[in-house]
Amino acid sequence: MSTFDSTAWRKSSHSGGEYGDCVELASAPGVVGVRDSKNPAAGHLQVGKRDFAALLREIKAGHYDL
Repeated sequence: MSTFDSTAWRKSSHSGGEYGDCVELASAPGVVGVRDSKNPAAGHLQVGKRDFAALLREIKAGHYDL
């Protein structure tokens, strides 16, 4: 059984738009789940909360801008 089977997934407020990018997040003790809301059956990534927080800081700082 997955850590996130019974967890409510939340869609990002930045999802959608002209490219249809849709990301959902779920939280469990110590981890964050990330999945494609258009294809939830494909599974999810599980990331430690500290690592996820560091990734968000880098994204907000523009380190991954295209």
